[in-house]
Amino acid sequence: MSGQRTFRVVEVTESVAGAACGRLFAALGHDVLLCEPPTGTPLRAREFTFAALGAGKRSAVFRPEQLAADETSPLAAADVLITDLTPAAAAAEGLDLDQLRQRFPALVTISLTAFGLTGEYAESVGDSLLAEAYGGLATMIGEPDRRPLSLGGEQAAHSAAFVGLYGAMLALRHRDRTGRGDLVEVSLSDVAAYMDWKSDVLHDLGAGVPKRAGSSQGGWRVVRAKDGWVGVIFQAQQWPAVVELFGDPRLSAPGLDDPEQRARRSQEWWAVIAEAAAGREAVELYTEAQRLGLPFGHAADAETLLADEQLRARGFVLPPGSRRRDAPVVGLPWTVPGVSPASVPAPRLGEHDGSLTIPPRPAAVRTPRAAAAALPLDGLVVLDFGTITAGAATSRLLADYGATVIKIESHGRPDPFRKWIMPGSAEQADGPPPPSPMFASNNASKRGLSLDLKSQAGRDTAHELIRRADVLVENFRVGVTARMGIDYATVHRLNPDLVYLSLSSQGVVGPEATYGSFGSTLDLLSGLAAVTGYPGERPMWSGGDVNYPDQVVSFVGAALVADAVTSGRRGIHLDVSQREAVTWTLADQLGEYVWTGRMPAPDGNRRPGATPHDTYPTAEPDGWLAIACTSAGHRRALAEVITALPGHEPDDWWLSHQDTVDTAISEWTARRPRDTAVAELRRVSVPAVPVNTAADRARDPRYRERRAALRAPEWLKGFPLILHGHTPPQPAPAPALGENAGHLDDDTLDELVGGTVRPPSPR
Repeated sequence: MSGQRTFRVVEVTESVAGAACGRLFAALGHDVLLCEPPTGTPLRAREFTFAALGAGKRSAVFRPEQLAADETSPLAAADVLITDLTPAAAAAEGLDLDQLRQRFPALVTISLTAFGLTGEYAESVGDSLLAEAYGGLATMIGEPDRRPLSLGGEQAAHSAAFVGLYGAMLALRHRDRTGRGDLVEVSLSDVAAYMDWKSDVLHDLGAGVPKRAGSSQGGWRVVRAKDGWVGVIFQAQQWPAVVELFGDPRLSAPGLDDPEQRARRSQEWWAVIAEAAAGREAVELYTEAQRLGLPFGHAADAETLLADEQLRARGFVLPPGSRRRDAPVVGLPWTVPGVSPASVPAPRLGEHDGSLTIPPRPAAVRTPRAAAAALPLDGLVVLDFGTITAGAATSRLLADYGATVIKIESHGRPDPFRKWIMPGSAEQADGPPPPSPMFASNNASKRGLSLDLKSQAGRDTAHELIRRADVLVENFRVGVTARMGIDYATVHRLNPDLVYLSLSSQGVVGPEATYGSFGSTLDLLSGLAAVTGYPGERPMWSGGDVNYPDQVVSFVGAALVADAVTSGRRGIHLDVSQREAVTWTLADQLGEYVWTGRMPAPDGNRRPGATPHDTYPTAEPDGWLAIACTSAGHRRALAEVITALPGHEPDDWWLSHQDTVDTAISEWTARRPRDTAVAELRRVSVPAVPVNTAADRARDPRYRERRAALRAPEWLKGFPLILHGHTPPQPAPAPALGENAGHLDDDTLDELVGGTVRPPSPR
């Protein structure tokens, strides 16, 4: 593709979030230079994590003072700097972010820290456990009467990495107008809070404080099969298919076809399902359920993922003959034309020292001065066929930063979130019910259009919009777009420059491409549930109140669109598999299984190389705090406060006595109020945070000040990042259904897309 741009990225990181962000740039074909100290980045001690996240990068040894220099620094020619240093650590290393912005005014800097650059926790380091605890996501993961859990595989870190990529592309696009860079601030805990937005909606409606629902109870459950675990996931109207699937006459007992009776008698029929599932193989049960239209999932582990026909057919799981120990064993969760999915190794320390050159940075593309004040995506026209969360939340992110997003629905089948019944929602005596608050958060700032794509007039209008648009977003089940006349082949003929984003369950090709799913299905199929949970127990999903896969996929989609339009990848089909997007975050665990045979499994909140690392009860009912000690210094400080712990035992002792340590900590924390205990621990620099809830977020002004949560005047999902040079306006209300309807004349179409027809891009 002519005119495609490659950006130069300098990475100075120690964390999974920073390394994952750099890996994303490299995976998209950008030039990433990993600048390391003489001893190497600490992630090199985690062999398979470094293999997964260092792939495709170059490595050079640079002292901080060299990076801070003008002429000899790689930053002099870089477009992007990725750093995970806290403000004080950055200043101590000579990399003060304000000074860097003055010294390199065209540089875009991505800051990825656990708690952001301001506030009482700004100087605290933390991993995904602490971020998910402080952000409140951990409150929602686990069984209701058990300790809160972090999702397996450093999920907050990987999600923040996608947000960092998205923010950088926004800043680079704006730099084209102004010649000046920006600071993109991403807090892992803010990202975790942003992903738990449904809890905020429920709390705001007066439905109490949402808590974890687990996977062993409720309307959907994970049950044991003959050789594994299966998620029993269905909607009320699908009960006859459930009865057919399990084939037990007790499920046809009088009254069970009535949803209200079924809810009252759940203990009765769940026992039947558990008994029936125990005699079936997990994959067979999953396959038969999907044949019947049921969105079941089986709990895939490392072995089944690497042998999975769908993942192999798409090239996501790399063939054994092409695997290397110093490279990922899986490819990318998307197909981007011109970007190879082949396995590439991580660099040796200083491998590129001798060959490193620092060419001058190309001059930024300037547009008229009046455009400098515009938001980064101003002028971009997006057709949004997305529904629920994955598609709709992707286009909401694009609308937030200036894109003209036109949400296209039909009166007959509107976005299901419009009618989502919420506990605590106000009743309306007459007239149509107001849109669900769930719909508002994913669709703010969009324009609305109602079209019947089964009619020729509706298709004609859609096709005319496609000719005028830059981007199309859809997350339909595979095959639906072809029936609607908006499939990629049709769209590409109408507009060869349009970027087409598909966010399907498992990608648009492969033997399982037409299977259906909810977020809980993808928790299981991706392998995430198999590494989340309590030791030795059933897999744990994020649950319907979170649907983590939907949330992270919206970051993936927005980041890929922003990269495409900023890098000049026009006329492409971005085929994203929601399942693979989550599996990709587990690449290091899959690599470890391939090369050592160690099977990843639920281990509570414990993580390799860190101890103690868990959540602990406090004096309040269901009160918890999280501790993540990653050094001997942390452990000595902990022993100063909790005197039942030894102060000078070696690391091996702590690792071999984790149960003893956790018991001593739990006894100490359980006697103290949560915030008092956290304050005592933090006073001696123990990495500890409260496990917050939606109620805590509502009381804490931090989330409103940082605009992660908004009032418009009702609660509304905010923004997952801070662009220091660009403040998005307060979002406009979500569009009403049928705001524009039917066949539109040229003047109305012009108004709908912002009054201009998009000129063709140079080819």
